[in-house]
Amino acid sequence: MDSVIKKSVSDAFSDIISEEKDREDKLNNQVTPKLKTNTIGILPGDGIGPRLIHQAKRVLNYLMSPEIGSGKLHLEDITGCTIEARTAAGEAVPSEVMDQIKTYPVLLKGPMVTPRGNDGSKNVESANAFLRRNLDLYASIRPMQVGNQDWTFFRENIEGPYLFGSKGLAVDDELAIDFVVLTKKEATRLAHKAFAYADAHGKTEVAVVTKANIVKLTDGNFVKACQEVAKDYPNITLTPYFVDAMAANLHDPKFGNQLQVVVLPNLYGDIITDIAAQLQGGLGSAGSANIGDNYAIFEAIHGTAPWLFEHHLEDYADPRSLMRAVVMLLDHIGYTDQANRLSSALNKLSNKADLPNVDNNFTTNDYVTKLIDNL
Repeated sequence: MDSVIKKSVSDAFSDIISEEKDREDKLNNQVTPKLKTNTIGILPGDGIGPRLIHQAKRVLNYLMSPEIGSGKLHLEDITGCTIEARTAAGEAVPSEVMDQIKTYPVLLKGPMVTPRGNDGSKNVESANAFLRRNLDLYASIRPMQVGNQDWTFFRENIEGPYLFGSKGLAVDDELAIDFVVLTKKEATRLAHKAFAYADAHGKTEVAVVTKANIVKLTDGNFVKACQEVAKDYPNITLTPYFVDAMAANLHDPKFGNQLQVVVLPNLYGDIITDIAAQLQGGLGSAGSANIGDNYAIFEAIHGTAPWLFEHHLEDYADPRSLMRAVVMLLDHIGYTDQANRLSSALNKLSNKADLPNVDNNFTTNDYVTKLIDNL
């Protein structure tokens, strides 16, 4: 390789590492601003996001009417974080908006567009990944129910290939390199959260999903971290699985019956939970919680649904994923009864015939009106 190219690549890699170490130092040394109490910050997002957030606010305003009316609970919109605003600022999240976001310990978020970078758009980092890293939301928790099987997935939420997802190196026209990152700290605290959940909920099995037979260092260390944590929970069995085998067999009830709590690195967690959601009833059927020690963001697991807009079907979007996230949010802030009521109402409307449907001219708004009637 040409020495000039070598030096260029070496310098670029050095800059990436330095930048990440600086971010870690700032995160470890930052002073958490004064947090708003009894307040949910709301980020509408892009594409289908604002429409679904509008419906979620309808449900929250109905379900939490006494608390909102008395001032015990507040819903506050956060503006300035659309894809247009982020692209214009050249930032994953505009700095002034990020300062505002940091005042909310709990947020409800619509899906956000991530520019692809190869389609002529500005290569701005994913706002989703940026928020997770800078609020230190290290655990993505995604509960699923497929038939009689209850699974709870704990996905590492910060590292893996997502950490430097927009910072890979184009060595030349032929060679491009991306990076997979794992730290012992991230793997260990995610494992602790998964095992603590299993222990608290009477679960006896935790599965760890990797490709450690091939990706020996990062995936291998992820398994080792889980094995170390497992020593503190002698009543819980830790079982390793390879991600390809997990993906291939997740649909099999016999295989699925072995699963209770599943802990995964970032990329595998993204893929496997999407498969599980599809088995449950589609990507629209599952919610997601992003949890850290100071902050929590609740969101749908799907994206901005450009296909719906291209086909003029945006009025028929499935709102259940965001509604399931609202269930998790209410439970997180201590309103367990309201969370259970919403969950029960959603379960009553879980059949395909009850969902938004263009053939019957049954819109997202109609679905949520029926949902509120069931509440």
